[in-house]
Amino acid sequence: MTPTLVRHHRYADSTATVDAGTRARDWAEIQERMLAPLYEAVFERLEVGAGTRMLSLGCGSGLALLIAASRGAHVTGCDTDRERLALARERFASGAGQEPAGTAPRVRARLVDDVPSAAAPAGEAPYDLLTAFDPIGCAAGDCDGLAPALTSAVPLAARGATVVLTGWGPPERCATAPVLRVAARLAESSRTARSGSGWRPPLRDDLEEVAARAGLKPDGSGRVSCPFGYADLDSAVRGLLSTGLFDAAIRATDRSQAEKEVAEALHPHLRPDGTVWMPNVFRYLVCVT
Repeated sequence: MTPTLVRHHRYADSTATVDAGTRARDWAEIQERMLAPLYEAVFERLEVGAGTRMLSLGCGSGLALLIAASRGAHVTGCDTDRERLALARERFASGAGQEPAGTAPRVRARLVDDVPSAAAPAGEAPYDLLTAFDPIGCAAGDCDGLAPALTSAVPLAARGATVVLTGWGPPERCATAPVLRVAARLAESSRTARSGSGWRPPLRDDLEEVAARAGLKPDGSGRVSCPFGYADLDSAVRGLLSTGLFDAAIRATDRSQAEKEVAEALHPHLRPDGTVWMPNVFRYLVCVT
């Protein structure tokens, strides 16, 4: 069954084109699974199931869509990262969401080109769940970019629909924070680095501020443990660079320099068996339209 995937801008505008195809594959194969506990916790709290019609902003390579679809939800995903979107299509085309043999197929998804085209066709119910699982709060400008994204998506949802925003937890609860500071230091070390680019510490009210800008009413929140675990140092470096949080640093220096300094910053988290382990906490905010 074909997934519903819609092109949509990422929250922080990035012009970096660093090994786009390889980076997207690293995200899908290494990094995206680190957020699976966040997806699962949200879907469990909201009892996502067969009656759910979900629109996911910044869907990446589609792991959250797959999890929701496995619970019976009708899913739509939006992302302008063409490489990640292509990988999401591959995941669904490989058999995810297929109906059992001998049963009539159910239409759960449509493939459209833009957000207005994602509106539910006549006779179908509008979305009752909007998600923004691309965590905000660590890239300058991502909060500013998410509010307009929500503004364009909310009209496609039913009145009183649920909206879920996600972000990084407090730096003191995220072992990855010191590693991410490398991104800020490298970007600031170059006069060519753009003002406002790169990593910045998450703020306590990032999610609430975005909700207020988008006219949403908070209706609960939670924190989820999302440890970052990697098979080896190389995987850890590739996974972290795939997040996009190091784009400004790579523009300011080069990929080799960024890889070297990230690897050095990861050494305190390197275990005797060669694996890398960093406990982190992520936040989510449940809102209503």
